[in-house]
Parts: sequence; structure tokens; C-alpha cells
Amino acid sequence: MPQASRPTKPNKGPRALGLIEMTNGKARLIPIVILIDGQYFDASAYKAAPVPMALWGDTVYEGLKTGVSQGLFTVKAALEKPDTHEWLGEGTWLSAGAIKAKVVRKEASPIPRGLNEDEGPPVLRHAGKANPKAPGTAPPAATPTPGPSADETKAAAASPPEPDKNIPTLKRGIPATKPPEPLVVASVGAAKRGDSLKPTTVSSQAQVFPAISAEGGPEPSSYSYSMKPEEEQQFRKQMLTIAADEVRTRIKLLAAQTIQPTQPAKSPAARKSTAAKPPQPDFQDVQLHVFDLNSSNEPVLVLSAEAHFPPSSKQEVGSSQQFLVTLVARQDVNADFHKVFSNVTDASHLDVIPQLELIDAVDVDGDGRGELLFRENSGAGTAFVVYRVIGNELYALFQSTPGR
Repeated sequence: MPQASRPTKPNKGPRALGLIEMTNGKARLIPIVILIDGQYFDASAYKAAPVPMALWGDTVYEGLKTGVSQGLFTVKAALEKPDTHEWLGEGTWLSAGAIKAKVVRKEASPIPRGLNEDEGPPVLRHAGKANPKAPGTAPPAATPTPGPSADETKAAAASPPEPDKNIPTLKRGIPATKPPEPLVVASVGAAKRGDSLKPTTVSSQAQVFPAISAEGGPEPSSYSYSMKPEEEQQFRKQMLTIAADEVRTRIKLLAAQTIQPTQPAKSPAARKSTAAKPPQPDFQDVQLHVFDLNSSNEPVLVLSAEAHFPPSSKQEVGSSQQFLVTLVARQDVNADFHKVFSNVTDASHLDVIPQLELIDAVDVDGDGRGELLFRENSGAGTAFVVYRVIGNELYALFQSTPGR
């Protein structure tokens, strides 16, 4: 019997997706896509009159890593690159740890004096009675205490008491690390804004993660797939085996497209020897991400790596090339592997086959399921693409226009 579930009400927005780049503690936002009335639009161009809607002042984005909240980013300035007209958002960043610490300090603040003191049963106060007594209680024994001198009394009246630093104060909106700044818009003819208008190329030390801004929608939930170390090693081995086959297929295709001089036919023994020992690529910089995108306990695996082949005199095409591999696969309930998507390219063919760089899994449309967000690097520049995994296929929900 198929599993029955309550249908999810479609989210018509507005819901915006951006990319947060953290460098040396400073954050900026790259708008990617915005969902309005069930349709996807380029967030860097939607209602850009003059600032895109996704970068309006005081718009709050929640940074996420694999579905887990990392903090809040509040837009304070919108910047436009004069050469490419790409938009960036600058603002204040408040990490999840800082938010939690503020909540803990607020809850631990002492209660003002007198609000939690037990003074016994209520006592009727009569006029002229400054110190009423509760019935049935004996007056305390009088003990002589020296009173304050006249000089001490005057000094106490002259200096007011110091305020209690532990008393909580009310602040409007979301607490920020610095006071709000006026919205700044860089005009097309702005001169020398190099420090704020750097290219979108991310350095190796920068942290990159998606961010969502929406008034409603489900609460963030983790898309990580729980697995044991030996299970992760098995996933890695199976994915590398599929990736090796994909790279060899790409090499054969490049060899077929290359016009080579006529060579004498090989003997049956030579053909058998060549078929028995296919070239094995050397994988470097292997990164494996395993997600549970729809809480079904069926892992979706994304592998990215660099494939190198040792120089070979028998194979001229691809013998010294470096291939960039991105592979998506899934494992069903029967533990069978299915290839979902394969992308193999090299530096010489980025204009034909762009490189796909996985950013993370994120809920783009607010239905509680995760999608895959990739950065697409090609000869035309950088773009973003959002894929949804349905069965053994990838379906593109949105793809931005490449920009330099």
C-alpha cells in the first residue's frame, strides 16, 4: 500500500532565496531567486526600481546549513556593480549562538526587588499607623543601632543610586550588533567602489551558505542523513566507482570527436588486453554529501571530485587532462543505487558543459522538502541553478542568467 500523507498546501510566496558569504566576520548577501504567486523570478532583477525587492532595507534572512539555522542577516545596504549590474546586499549578521546567549541572559535576569517576596497575609493599614503588625505576632526585641550621621545623610541624598545593569530592557525588532544604517544604493556611474563591489568569486577562507527570507513557511529542519562510518565508506566507494565509469565515457566521447590519423588495426589479443585493463582515474579533492531531503530515510548522495589520469602513450585524448566531476545518486528502500545526474567537464569545455558546484540543500518553495542548490561556473560567468530530485531524475526549478 502506498504511504498516505496530507497534501502540502502550495506556497505562493513571497519567499526569497539568497547566498550569504562570510569573510573575516563580515557578511554579504547575493540574491538568487524569489517566489511570487507560485512563480520563480530572478531576485536580482525583480522589482528593481531602483533596488530589487529581495534587498529592501531591514529585510531579514535566516542563514541555513543543511536545513539548520545559523543566524539572521538584516539587509542595510544595496550595492550594484557598475560593469555587470549585479546586486549585493550588505548588513548586520547575528549568529544563532549570539541569539541564544541573549535569550539565556534575559531569562536569567533577576526579578526586581519586592515582586517575589512573601510578606505573609494582607494587613489592613489604618491611617497614622506606619508599621502595622500582623495579628498574633509579638513585637521584635528592640536593639540599639547607631543612626547615620548628618553628613552621610546629605551625601546619600546628593548622589542618586546607580542603575541595576541586570534589569532587562525592551528593544524594538530583532536585536542587531550595530545601530541601523540608512539604505545605500550604488548608482551605475558610481566611481571607485572597489572595496564594496568585489567580484562574486568566493575565496577559500569564506563561508558560504544559503539564506531564506519568508513571512511564513515550515520551521527549519535538518536534511542530514544519519549514517555510520562504515556506511559512509561504502557510499564513497560506490559513488567513486560510478564516477570512474562516467569519466571514462567522457574520454571515449572526446576521442570519437577528435580526428586522428588512420592507425593499423589491433590484433584480437591486443584488443582483449586493452578491454581487460581500463584506465583508472586518480580522484582528488573528493567531497561527499548525503542528504535526506524529504524525511523518507532514502539517502540522496552528491559527489564532487577532480579526476586525473596518468600519462599514457596509447591514449592521447584525456591522458593528461583534469576532469571535474559532479555526480548525484540515490539509494532506494531496497538499498539499490540509482544514478540521478552526472556532470563531467574540464577547463577546455566549460563553455559547453559548465561545472556544477554544490552549495547545499535548502527548502526553496517552503513545502518542507529540500532541493539542491548549485553554483554553475562556465565561460560566460557564474549562475545559480536549483534542482529538485524526483525519482531518478533532476528537475530544474530555476536557473539564473550567467554574469561575470
